[in-house]
Amino acid sequence: MTEFEHQPGAGVPDGWQRIWMPERMAYIKGEGKDDGCPFCNIPAMSDEDGLVVTRGEHVYVVLNLYPYNSGHVMVVPYRHVSDYTELTDDETDELAAYTKTSMQVLRDASSAQGFNIGMNQGSVAGAGIAQHLHQHVVPRWGGDTNFMPVVGRTKVLPQLLRDTRSLLAGAWKRA
Repeated sequence: MTEFEHQPGAGVPDGWQRIWMPERMAYIKGEGKDDGCPFCNIPAMSDEDGLVVTRGEHVYVVLNLYPYNSGHVMVVPYRHVSDYTELTDDETDELAAYTKTSMQVLRDASSAQGFNIGMNQGSVAGAGIAQHLHQHVVPRWGGDTNFMPVVGRTKVLPQLLRDTRSLLAGAWKRA
């Protein structure tokens, strides 16, 4: 055997199962972050290409490209602001209303049993895109945290993002 063949994960059975997600490397490397603000670019795209679920006057709802769970959406103001206190009253009202409707849509479309809702203000608070405010709405189900995310630090998503977008967009029209 060569030295390479003795390395863990180099093809030698070692008792571990691995799920490869090479597309995740683009996120880790920050690819596309030099193309301007993605939340400012998305509204110019078609709903399908931008993964937009619905559009309002002041905010839009979009699927997260790197979701914590299937159906993980974000409510995003069109205006490029980084801090919640910078929103106008109309923007704040619509952001709240679209967050509530997102919860209703996710309950109807996927039987969500609970939610994590929030926004990270600033990169030190965990915001991946700190320059443009966005509110996360993450649906939750009993048992959705199993060994995969806890031990394997991997999420298994049962549906393609485009299919999820289509499902939620249809449910939004009925809400």
